[in-house]
Amino acid sequence: MATPGYVDEKAAILRRLRRIEGQIRGLERMIDDDQYCINVLDQVSATTRALQAVALQLLREHMSHCVTEAVAQGGRGAEVKLNEASAAIARLVRS
Repeated sequence: MATPGYVDEKAAILRRLRRIEGQIRGLERMIDDDQYCINVLDQVSATTRALQAVALQLLREHMSHCVTEAVAQGGRGAEVKLNEASAAIARLVRS
């Protein structure tokens, strides 16, 4: 199995995801405590931005590791990796 592009940043990404997990638990508490709608929405927005930041970091790592390596090797693998990256970017833009 190939090494993922984020391997060097794995610990930092996991820390960020754990913080986001805490934000989600905080959102659950806010709903459970009947917090004001706008306050909950503000926290949803902050959590969404945090997830987007993780996604962009993963994409950056993928481009600099997986895609760059495939392009250097050339052939069909390069086209596949570029298409995967393009599709991932399209999904991120739509979300």
